[in-house]
Amino acid sequence: MSRFIILSGPSCIGKSPLNKAVRKFYPELFARVEEPVLYNCRNPRPGEVDGVTYHFRSREHLESLRGREDYVVLDVRNDVQALALADLHAVFQAGKDAFFEGNPYIATALMGVPELAGIDFVTAFMSPVSWAELEYLREQAPDQVEKLITDIMRRKLLRRTQKQKGILSLPDLEDIEARCGAAYRELAYAHRFSYVLPNHDGEDSENWDAFYFPLGDARKCLLDFAAILRGEQPRFAEIWEPWPAGA
Repeated sequence: MSRFIILSGPSCIGKSPLNKAVRKFYPELFARVEEPVLYNCRNPRPGEVDGVTYHFRSREHLESLRGREDYVVLDVRNDVQALALADLHAVFQAGKDAFFEGNPYIATALMGVPELAGIDFVTAFMSPVSWAELEYLREQAPDQVEKLITDIMRRKLLRRTQKQKGILSLPDLEDIEARCGAAYRELAYAHRFSYVLPNHDGEDSENWDAFYFPLGDARKCLLDFAAILRGEQPRFAEIWEPWPAGA
């Protein structure tokens, strides 16, 4: 039976380096996996390729797809993104597993698509804090938790974008604010995933590949995600409760 593997979490949490690390150290786990390419209205980042990273299209084009049964179209931070359901069905009909790496909005929308009800979903969500750390922050500074999560992700996003572009433009800074500002709200989606992978080593961290082998939380996430793909119980992952009312 085909599976739909979903890896999600806030922007810059480490989804892309985790994806690359699993393919590098456990290539057999992705031997029959295919990754449908999403549509995105934003401009390509350095190194991104149209048709490979995303199908880069105008916002107007993606807006025209809203309401169609053959597309999932959602507002994602400052962008509009879409996925053609025909691309997913083509993967499953070929007897392969589909893999989606991206934001929680499209991830949870895909988990609720009626046409995919018979698919085996394998889902993991990466979080910048553990559940115990989140509870600690709520106890110590209940009115500051969202601000703290936003600042955690702002620092990661600033470091990543500076590595990519050097001097940042006003649009770069506005995009960073939109992404880090959404992080706390996106954590509310975590309980909908089978496992939550606490990860302090965001996409900006050298722990992913500076020493060839992942270290720190990057290593824990790699080991856990590999275990999840094998159908085994992960060692460090968590299962989160629904977001507390009013949080």
